[in-house]
Amino acid sequence: MKFAIQVLEGPYTHQASDSAYSFVKAALDKGHEIVRIFFYHDGVINVTDKADPPQDDRNIYNQWAELGKEKKIDIVACIAASKRRGIVDSNIVEGTRISGLGQLTDMAIEADRLVTFG
Repeated sequence: MKFAIQVLEGPYTHQASDSAYSFVKAALDKGHEIVRIFFYHDGVINVTDKADPPQDDRNIYNQWAELGKEKKIDIVACIAASKRRGIVDSNIVEGTRISGLGQLTDMAIEADRLVTFG
């Protein structure tokens, strides 16, 4: 099955990011395909490289980046939501990109299921 994933919440205000990450890993482990991961609203905070979590805390920013690179998943942050939060191409984690809502539409068309977290 092909899944498209949308994350609407930031990593420290809601469980959505961690739940989405766990879902994506489990789906991949079961042989499913992830069409794209799209961060929208406060979810775009998940791709900033300006966060510096304590050493004893998980680094969800790097986890998303590593997962995208390792599994070759397209990880996109909404450009409008990013700009509102001061996130631009020069301050996002490697392996992610900023683009428009057309990416959300395309992934919803391509996937069998759109799963939203947040």
